[in-house]
Amino acid sequence: MTAAVHVGPAPVPVLIDAVRRAGGDVVPLEQAEAIVYYGSDDPAELRSMIHGRIRWVQLPHAGIERWADAGVITDDPVFTAAAGSYGPAVAEHALALMLAAARNLHRHASATQWGVNDSRELAGSTVAIVGCGGIGRALIRLLEPFGCPIVAVTDRGEAPGAARIVPRARYREALPEAAYVVVAAPATPGTRGMFGAGEFDLMRSDAWLVNVSRGGLVVTDDLVAALREGRIGGAALDVTDPEPLPAGHPLWELENVLITPHSANPRPAYWRGLAERVTANVRRFGEGAPLEGRVSPEQGF
Repeated sequence: MTAAVHVGPAPVPVLIDAVRRAGGDVVPLEQAEAIVYYGSDDPAELRSMIHGRIRWVQLPHAGIERWADAGVITDDPVFTAAAGSYGPAVAEHALALMLAAARNLHRHASATQWGVNDSRELAGSTVAIVGCGGIGRALIRLLEPFGCPIVAVTDRGEAPGAARIVPRARYREALPEAAYVVVAAPATPGTRGMFGAGEFDLMRSDAWLVNVSRGGLVVTDDLVAALREGRIGGAALDVTDPEPLPAGHPLWELENVLITPHSANPRPAYWRGLAERVTANVRRFGEGAPLEGRVSPEQGF
C-alpha cells in the first residue's frame, strides 16, 4: 500500500525526499493518513493538524516531552519519535566531553603559561551510563577501545558490552564506583530531578557528571552546590536547566564545569538521522509493519 503522507507545516525538502524514497506520496494535509511533522514547539500546532484520517505521526526529535506533557501523544493515531536516530552523534559528543574532562582541556586550552599537569587518563575508568537507548548503546561501543568498565542503567535487561546492568529504579547503585556518570535517559515525569543533592553525595569526590540528555534531569542548584563544595569533581553539560543558560549564572563561573550549547547532535547528523527514520517508517507504514521509535503515552517516551 502506498502511504499518503503530509510533510509540514514546514515543507522541508529533505523530509519530502525521504518520504518519496520510501515510495510514499506527499499530499496535502486533508488527504493525508500520516504526518511527518516539522514545525514549532507549540503542541497546539500539531494538535490542530490531526484529523480523523490520520493514523500515524512522526515527530522530529528524540525527546518528546513537550508533546507528552501537553497530552498530544496517543495510541490512535500512533506517534513515533526519532529516538535512536541520533545516538551515534550524541554519543561521540559525550565521549569528547569525557576526554576533555579527563585531560582538563577546559582549563589547559585557555592557559597563557605553563602550569601543573593535572590531567588523567580516561582509559580504564569506570563509567555509569544512566539510560541505555540509542545514545547509551552507541557510547558503550565507543568506549570499548578505552577498556572502561561500564555500569549500564537500563530496564531492557541487556546492554552489550556492559560489565554490570542495574535497573532504572536502582540507578543510585551505579553511582558510587563511577569516575564518570553519563546521563542519557529520556525526560519524563519520573526522571525529572533524578540527580540532586542525594545523588551527588553518593558519587566519588573526583567523579564527573556528563549530561547529554535534558537539563531537567538535574537539579541545577544542587549541582552548583556540589561543585562549589568539591563533593563531585566536575560537570560536563550539553544541556542545562534553564536553557539556554543565562548570562551570570553560577555554572558559567565554576572552573570545574564544561558547557556546550546543546550542540551534541550536529545539523548534518540531525537531518541524516531524521531522514533515515522517516524513510524507514514510511516504508513500514505502507507495509503494515511495526514502526521504529514508537512512543508510549503511558511512559512518555
